[in-house]
Amino acid sequence: MIPGVPADSQAYLNGEFVRLQDAKISVLDRGFIFGDGIYEVVPAYEGRPFRLQEHLARLARSLEKVRIASPFDRDGWAGLVRELIARSATPSCVVYLQVTRGVARRDHGFPGEAVTPTVFGMVSPFTRPTADARENGQSLISIPDERWLHCDIKSVSLLGNVLAKQAAVDAGADEVVQFRDGLLTEAASANIWVVSGGRLIGPPRDHRILEGIRYGLMAELAEEAGVPFEMRDVPRAEVEAADELLISSAAREVLPITRLDGRPVGNGKPGPVYAKLRAGYDARIAALLA
Repeated sequence: MIPGVPADSQAYLNGEFVRLQDAKISVLDRGFIFGDGIYEVVPAYEGRPFRLQEHLARLARSLEKVRIASPFDRDGWAGLVRELIARSATPSCVVYLQVTRGVARRDHGFPGEAVTPTVFGMVSPFTRPTADARENGQSLISIPDERWLHCDIKSVSLLGNVLAKQAAVDAGADEVVQFRDGLLTEAASANIWVVSGGRLIGPPRDHRILEGIRYGLMAELAEEAGVPFEMRDVPRAEVEAADELLISSAAREVLPITRLDGRPVGNGKPGPVYAKLRAGYDARIAALLA
């Protein structure tokens, strides 16, 4: 038994559905040896995947950037996601997909011979953010961004993100805000947004951040709510002086950040821009379930 994993949880591995605790890969899989692979995470509400096509587009981009041939076309991936949801005992769930370069002799260069990618998928329960998180917000600490310079690839090589998240855990905080060369990048596993003068501001979608699927959604929600939106470099001083700070990800949706480094953000309470974007987000979920 694996602690915290129900015995009947199913997974997909290389063409077969098996119990998650029975799924096995070779110790020479390049994902295990080198972290040579990519992943994607798709949330589903009552069995309906949210922004599935955007998630699959990012999956395709990541595969292309690391030069792994996609084992499925777009319809094949969508079918796998829906089959995993159907086999799950929890229709509100998160679907995790992972593709590695496959099994080969340990050598840093790509295998010279043809290697079949390893494809893995599983489902985890998904609980929407609590009323407390929505009403009282998140507490974050700031740290230097010490990760690699291809954060736009959703790579399974996540040690830098793991260490960043642990820094938050050690400090008793919910997450981190990272800065590289004095500029805002992102959290350990989420995007960070600044509200200043009624404007929503996000860092550029470049190699320094992973473009969360909620990135495009936040821009859409801002437009619908009449909130001006900017995408540009954000200096640390602007983050620290923000009227509001927000965090977004598949699991968090969009939440307010009310404390940074032990100090209140703005007046220490969720602000009006958050309220507008939160309402828009909830409306999108309601439309999905209608």
